[in-house]
Amino acid sequence: EVQLVESGGGLVQPGGCLRLSCAASGFTFSGAAMDWVRQAPGKGLEWVSHISSGGMLTTYADSVKGRFTISRDNAKNTLYLQMNGLKPEDTAVYYCALAGQKPVGQGTQVTVSS
Repeated sequence: EVQLVESGGGLVQPGGCLRLSCAASGFTFSGAAMDWVRQAPGKGLEWVSHISSGGMLTTYADSVKGRFTISRDNAKNTLYLQMNGLKPEDTAVYYCALAGQKPVGQGTQVTVSS
């Protein structure tokens, strides 16, 4: 069974930083491309970033490009999202997911507010 457990969210002021983590189990993590997606209050899921299985290819939504960095540690079965320069519009529940699939975890709340 695929298990993805997100952590690292919290309340941060505009311009602040957070690092999200996603612990993966139940599948061969090193062979799987992964996504970060988010859901803002009252809105649908929004794709944020993608990373290839080996970590060499990364892509970002225009709204986060230049501010967020996706990475992975296949030895630790963990996916990361470094978020810098946070804006109020980044407020959402963040989920990791197998690339192109719906999230299966509980997500982690990120709130950007002064």
